[in-house]
Amino acid sequence: MKRLTGIVALGILLGGCSDRFDPYHENPDTGRWFSPAQVAEGEALFARYCAQCHGDRAQATPGWTQPDAEGLYPPPPLNGTAHAWHHPYPVLEEIILNGSRGRMPAWKGTLDKPQVASVIAWFQSLWPEQGYRIWQQRHRSN
Repeated sequence: MKRLTGIVALGILLGGCSDRFDPYHENPDTGRWFSPAQVAEGEALFARYCAQCHGDRAQATPGWTQPDAEGLYPPPPLNGTAHAWHHPYPVLEEIILNGSRGRMPAWKGTLDKPQVASVIAWFQSLWPEQGYRIWQQRHRSN
């Protein structure tokens, strides 16, 4: 019995130390996966690294739907008014860390994964509830 109790206790302890991240799980404080602290950190990081291209409220720049002379599209809005909700969390993280074929720079080496999570938390905090729920339902099973 002592051995079983020890195994159960170890399982609980290790379960609490898990670094498994579930961006589709709801945080009771926000009703979304992120915490208020992540949103606050993400707002500051977004202002420093992302706002120059995506706008200070993640609204993009005028004409973002039209390609330029090189055939590249300007940075899209991330505030829930465009297609960001089509992308599952790992894709959003990948684009931020490694950039895109367009002009999106890679932020790996500048931002770590927890900071990227905070950036995503901030711009997703701007998403309307219905859009966020669609994103959550659509990608939860993937």
